Amino acid sequence: MTEIRDTVILGSGCAGLTAALYTARAGMKPLVLEGHEPGGQLSITTLVENFPGWPEGIQGPELIENMKKQAARFGATYEHALVSHVDAAAHPIRLHTSIGEIHTRTLIVASGASARWLGLPSEQALIGHGVSSCATCDGFFFRDKEIAVVGGGDSAMEEAIFLSRFASKVTLLHRRDAFRASKIMLERAVAHPKIEFRSNTVVEEVLGVDEKEVNGLLLRDVRTGERTVLPVSALFLGIGHVPNTKMLAGEIDLDDEGYIKTTNNVFTARGGVIVPGVFACGDVQDRRYRQAITAAGSGCMAALEVEKYLEERGR
Repeated sequence: MTEIRDTVILGSGCAGLTAALYTARAGMKPLVLEGHEPGGQLSITTLVENFPGWPEGIQGPELIENMKKQAARFGATYEHALVSHVDAAAHPIRLHTSIGEIHTRTLIVASGASARWLGLPSEQALIGHGVSSCATCDGFFFRDKEIAVVGGGDSAMEEAIFLSRFASKVTLLHRRDAFRASKIMLERAVAHPKIEFRSNTVVEEVLGVDEKEVNGLLLRDVRTGERTVLPVSALFLGIGHVPNTKMLAGEIDLDDEGYIKTTNNVFTARGGVIVPGVFACGDVQDRRYRQAITAAGSGCMAALEVEKYLEERGR
């Protein structure tokens, strides 16, 4: 007979590991499925200076490892597994995974959202060394430097405006001549004295791989084919995120971009009706803040709701 667990957590970033800590301390022995990117986006982040309790900052992978050990101390266990589908309406909830079917009374979805990248080998090699998808996380490190932002929507405008607080100059690169950004955001960015626009331009290569730090971008004008080098110290991607929710399609309500719709922060629904025992936290349902501390906070909330849910059912 298949074991029925009290709770399973999808994802091992800040949200998932905080949920693991709280549910483990409550005696639920949570199983954490680490997914395709163990540790989430912090696993590819270098110095984290805005997580409370670390006055000198802490490396992202180290913070994740500390959180993992802390939850394990109270009984959380971990498996490297990919989830292909979730039967959220089943009782118990059924997870179809790469290590077999798992049954659980409750499920905490903390599978996060993956940044959209350009897909360049040089870009991937320099993530955490001048290439970033989070201005609020990494902008501070490039004070008085020239940097570039790629994108044409509100996310890119917001990143560029935020980064202008630190950078001496921000060059906003967009592959088209028309922008998807809202009129007010575009006007703010255009009017900013530190922000320069280069449209009809794509990044062909991020320079500095051998030096292990960004020192420029090889750009191509899509109209003329002309190639130029833009000297910058950092490249920020403002082309959005993709929530990791494919395994939940049709099972719970998602918005038009695939983020989980939640009620009271962590409750999920199907057809507008609350799904019993399924909760969501972290970036998989947060398109606005996407910070380690907000993810951790929502992980705590999800865990407390799981504890209450099981207590009400005599567990």
